[in-house]
Amino acid sequence: MARSLVHIVAAQDGGMRLDALAAARELYASRSAAVKAIEDGRVFVNGETVAKKAVVSAGDTIVYEVAEEAPKTHLLGQPIDLDIRYEDDYLIVLSKQVGLVCHPSPDHFDGTLVNALIYHCGADNLCNVQGDRDRLGIVHRLDRDTSGLMLAAKTDDAGQALMDDIRDRIVDRHYLTLVQGVIPHDTGMIDAPIARADRERTRMAVSDSPSARDSITTFTVLERFDAGSKDDGYTLLDCKLFTGRTHQIRVHMNYIKHACVGDPSYGTGSPAAQLGLTRQFLHSYRLAFTHPVTGEDLEFVDGLPEDLSCALESIAERTQGRTEAGEAVLSAIEAARMREMP
Repeated sequence: MARSLVHIVAAQDGGMRLDALAAARELYASRSAAVKAIEDGRVFVNGETVAKKAVVSAGDTIVYEVAEEAPKTHLLGQPIDLDIRYEDDYLIVLSKQVGLVCHPSPDHFDGTLVNALIYHCGADNLCNVQGDRDRLGIVHRLDRDTSGLMLAAKTDDAGQALMDDIRDRIVDRHYLTLVQGVIPHDTGMIDAPIARADRERTRMAVSDSPSARDSITTFTVLERFDAGSKDDGYTLLDCKLFTGRTHQIRVHMNYIKHACVGDPSYGTGSPAAQLGLTRQFLHSYRLAFTHPVTGEDLEFVDGLPEDLSCALESIAERTQGRTEAGEAVLSAIEAARMREMP
């Protein structure tokens, strides 16, 4: 939950940049926190979102959102199952299960991936480059109901290097998603900035707001499925992230009118068209990166969870055939699934 506060720009502060003022007058704990809030569309100057570099004037009204303080509790390790695919003294590669929140928040005080990592490694053996003990070990995040491969770091040096590589688009991240409708072209790129939605602050949206952040997703068609009596058909995609915005693939797919099947926030179509899914068909299936310490090139492929496999199986007879890329990707995913079986 969040609450809104108001700050009136004093005469002596006229001419300051918005992010600098927000930090100097302690609207936020740090300048980086202020920048993030501005870029997320949670700061308004005279009723409008503006860029972090915007210059404020004396008398301007700044409305800014801050998170409700969670009860101050000691963050404890909890024995939550972790599906670890690789681990050494510097990092962990794991396959996150559906329903697991990455880090504590006002709505989720515990039972998170951070709690699991603390139990597994110990709090002193996890990176804390974000300066927030609620995010120990976290390098990047997956939505609660997005499954699949993600990274965690044990040392600050490894964590910072991995975060830098993600920002510089060196880490190769691929997701499998099934979307509504048949996409005719085999490849595409969505270059559309994303900001927090104006009316529903828990949602994101493609936006031309000054607070919107560059967001790029490319996709490759793997398989198409004919329309049925209650749907317009489906397309199975390999999506590659070049940026890492909140809900990025889900927002971009909805933007091009091909929402992810089962998406409770951005999905469309009848309940029958969701193929029995109660969460978005979105799985982080491939992760490739250079180890920040050893320099080794590492690559991981993750098999599909049962609910997503069942959704695909339910429309298998309607296939129009796999593309060449589809044959390669789906064969690799199936091989990974077989290796993961007990």
